[in-house]
Order: sequence, then C-alpha cells, then structure tokens
Amino acid sequence: MALVGIFAGTSDFGMSGRMRILCWLRQRWERWRTNWAAALARRRSTGWQGEAEAARYLRRRGWRIVARNWRAGRDELDIVARDGENLVFVEVKTRRVPEKMLDAAGLGLRAVDARKRKALLRACRAYLAELRHRPRHFRFDVIEIKIHKNGTRDLQHHQGVPLFPKFFQSKTHG
Repeated sequence: MALVGIFAGTSDFGMSGRMRILCWLRQRWERWRTNWAAALARRRSTGWQGEAEAARYLRRRGWRIVARNWRAGRDELDIVARDGENLVFVEVKTRRVPEKMLDAAGLGLRAVDARKRKALLRACRAYLAELRHRPRHFRFDVIEIKIHKNGTRDLQHHQGVPLFPKFFQSKTHG
C-alpha cells in the first residue's frame, strides 16, 4: 500500500508514476550492485590471502609449487605442488571466523562438498591429461585457514583427502 502511494500519480516535477518506479528501481539496483561488488572484492581478497599463505606454508615444508590458480574451463586448482615424488593438488579454503565460532574445526574441509569434488576431479584429470610424463603418485589435500577478528590465523593441512575413485590410476607415458 505504501509503495502504491509513493508511486501513484505524478510528482511535483511532472514525473509520471511509471518514471518514478523506474528511478526507484535504478537507485535500488545501483545500491545493490555497489554492495555486491564490495562483498565480492572482500571475499576474493580473503581467498587470495589464504592461497598465498598456503603456498608459503608448503614452501617452508620443502614442497615445490608447480602451479597456482590453474584453470580448465570453469574449474580451478588452487595449488599444484610437488612433495618429493608425489604430485599434490591442493584446495585452499579460507574463512573469516567470528569469535563465537573459535571451536569450529573442519569448516573448510566440509566446504568441499560433492559438487566441488566433481569440479576438482574434472580439473585434476584435465591437468594430468596435459602432462607429458604423468606422475606415478598423486593425491588431493585441503588446507583450511581460519582468520580470526584479532588477525591471528589457524592453518590445518588435511592430507590425502579422498577425491579420486578407488581404482583411478595414473598412466605413465614413455
């Protein structure tokens, strides 16, 4: 009822009701678009910070980073690294954690749901298909980073997370 009252008839400036509705919709759209863009930039920034921290963590452990943000169509691998003879596909999940959720363990690991696993499997297969010499051993890891309000960070490394089908094997090309 209130919206009808606002937009009905003409305004003092001779603007029709239809034009007033269009102006109102445009203002709402601009406000939403601005807020959405800021939220997206903040989310991307959090993700990039987490991926950079995960890469530093892996390098400190002696791993060699082979690729970051490798894409196959719409699918992406955050980090591809070498751990000795193993090729490791690493998914990084970074979350800003409110103080009341300090106990929330495994949030990032649970975020790798069935849909995300399918996308990661497609990306891993595409990556392996592009290699000239495919590795004998490869695995999938998840690194979970929690950023607390005070700026401290917790990193958990989950190694050997089941992603590949049981009898999925790497074929060696000679």
